[in-house]
Amino acid sequence: MKERDSRFGLIIVGLLLGILMSAMDNTIVATAMGTIVAHLGGLDKFVWVTSAYMVTEMAGMPIFGKLSDMYGRKRFFIFGIILFLAGSMLCGTSQSITQLIVYRAIQGVGGGALAPIAFTIIFDVAPIEKRGTMGGMFGAVFGLASIFGPLLGAYITEYINWHWVFYINVPIGVAAFILVAFFYHESVDHARRIIDWVGVATLVPAIAAMMVALQLGGAKYAWGSARILGLFALAAALFAAFLFVETKVPEPIISYSMFRKRLFAYSSIISLLQGATYIVAVLYIPIFVQGVFGGTATNSGMTLLPMMLGTVIASQIGIVFARKVTFRTIMLVSGAIFAAGILALGTLTPESTRILVTTYMVIVGFGTGAFFSVLGVSSIQPFSAVQRGTASSTVTFLRSLGMTVGITVFGIVQRNIMQHHLTAAFTGIPAAHRFNVTDPHAILSPTLRAHIPTQVLTKITNALSISVVHTFLWALVPAVLVLVFVSLMGPERMSFMAESSVVEAESS
Repeated sequence: MKERDSRFGLIIVGLLLGILMSAMDNTIVATAMGTIVAHLGGLDKFVWVTSAYMVTEMAGMPIFGKLSDMYGRKRFFIFGIILFLAGSMLCGTSQSITQLIVYRAIQGVGGGALAPIAFTIIFDVAPIEKRGTMGGMFGAVFGLASIFGPLLGAYITEYINWHWVFYINVPIGVAAFILVAFFYHESVDHARRIIDWVGVATLVPAIAAMMVALQLGGAKYAWGSARILGLFALAAALFAAFLFVETKVPEPIISYSMFRKRLFAYSSIISLLQGATYIVAVLYIPIFVQGVFGGTATNSGMTLLPMMLGTVIASQIGIVFARKVTFRTIMLVSGAIFAAGILALGTLTPESTRILVTTYMVIVGFGTGAFFSVLGVSSIQPFSAVQRGTASSTVTFLRSLGMTVGITVFGIVQRNIMQHHLTAAFTGIPAAHRFNVTDPHAILSPTLRAHIPTQVLTKITNALSISVVHTFLWALVPAVLVLVFVSLMGPERMSFMAESSVVEAESS
């Protein structure tokens, strides 16, 4: 029994390391991008470094989820680790921005297999009474990754070398590989079935076109430009083709029948909406602290630590209560706390204290935690082992999609509001006195900030403050919609009935 428990613990550690590695990657790299571009050049292409990873990662999620249902979890999780590590090592050797973009795409393919399959494995191997706790641990890892990623990236870039932003994945990935490869043994045979290649051929380019449009729109090209509109039209046409194909093939990547399960359908919608709101707090609180209060990127990143603490605690509390009350009850309470935290952030001003900001971040964190843990369990629970991989990957994909769309939509909102207030603030002031007004983010650099005249700095910080808090208020729209859909979830709660389909880790 002790040996069995020991194996189970080692498997869990391996899965958590795999998730931590993939979850932190984008935030670490984003912090180091300035230094990377300075060394490799290619300022006009740097956006593709992130886009290439996100496109391949998101495209891979539903595909790997389906394949894991058909042929087994372990082989595709291991494949994801190997591909992710290969991409990471190649990224560290990049001699040009083009090479880095290609290697990041390889890395993203591997990343698409890690998180959704890891969560599915835990649901397979964990005894029913421990699934909730394990789900809470996975939610906590996502919270930790979103907080420590930027801090670790900043430290590595400043004190070591930007190459180690990628090389740091190697020891983590090797440890995850060893633990899962040697201690996890699937005991259920997965029958070979027909792969939906037509679905793959329509889904992957559809996601690619949509992600590229979201990444380049408003940055390199205007939203109304022919290229961006063309990409969105292509994405829509391919998605339509994919949806049609899924009704015809015998083994669809995403089966419509799954959405007839009310718990899964609403969990999917909630993941999409909550991801769009959550990312606003993660992105804009550091900008508010650094740009309005002043300080370094590291200091502003530390501001997110209270949110992380709240997220970790709430993810565990949510799972404890999931054993006693319905998923809907937990999500209603968490959603209300989360919306209250976002509303509170919408009241910040340049005169607000850091203690007040910290308090609001704790509230947001408490409202977020249960969404990472309980929602993951609720989305998988209605299905047997042969569909859990698809269910987990679909919900993870939708959360990532929500974050991506949230970054884009609320980024547009923030930029437009800030530009409007800057234009009004500097009307009538000679151009010679408008220090870096065309680049408002100069106030995020302590060095440049020190050279901005006080009168001008005040106008810019006020405009930044107004734009950020108004963005928080707009983020209340999806936050309130979350509550609406949570109320429709139904009376289901975590099931403790025995399941003949549960896949357990073998003791030998």
